[in-house]
Amino acid sequence: MASDHSNTLTNLSSAHFHLVLHLLVPLTIAVVFYRKRWLVSYLVMLSAMLIDIDHLLADPIYDPNRCSIGFHPLHRMEAIILYLAALIPNKTRVLGIGLCTHIILDSIDCRVTGGVWSAS
Repeated sequence: MASDHSNTLTNLSSAHFHLVLHLLVPLTIAVVFYRKRWLVSYLVMLSAMLIDIDHLLADPIYDPNRCSIGFHPLHRMEAIILYLAALIPNKTRVLGIGLCTHIILDSIDCRVTGGVWSAS
């Protein structure tokens, strides 16, 4: 029983750490690279978190043992290619940075938590 409780706490703290990274990494990028307009850049990059709306299609919505990459529609390779393409035009670059940062953080989370990238 204590082991189950310990695993729940570990998964919960890992999830919180992951969410905090989704807030702090874009903030750091915005402050360092877009100093004069850091707030707007940060908010645009933060809006990239909206791709997590695809988690609502899954059952359960949150599974700490599931890797988002390749599983959720907006976390699949087709979408990731579009996110990379958004880096090219100046007008979409900040959003592209936010989207790519989101995917990178999710990929790291998959590896750290022992998940594997889904091939689907």
